[in-house]
Amino acid sequence: MAWCVFMGWVLCSLAACVFVPVTTERYDPDCRITARQMTLQSVQLASFGSCHGNDCAALLVFVGATAAASAVVSGSIVVAGNVVYWFEKQGLCRQAP
Repeated sequence: MAWCVFMGWVLCSLAACVFVPVTTERYDPDCRITARQMTLQSVQLASFGSCHGNDCAALLVFVGATAAASAVVSGSIVVAGNVVYWFEKQGLCRQAP
């Protein structure tokens, strides 16, 4: 019984998060260019503070499915974007003499 109460508290205090791709730029002194790179960033959409019984289970399934789907889709975008940015960097790189 105590385990169910603890898990209910944990599940209901979860926040709805999604993952989004973010592009950052940094200067590469070896190539003398500004190179771009994509990373995943988690964004909190909402916080759920009170739910009971089956409501918590349904909420957990929804939050988990949403977070997993956004991680897969955004992760694929990040991988593809970083491949493109790597090729772009190779084409623009001017090594210092």
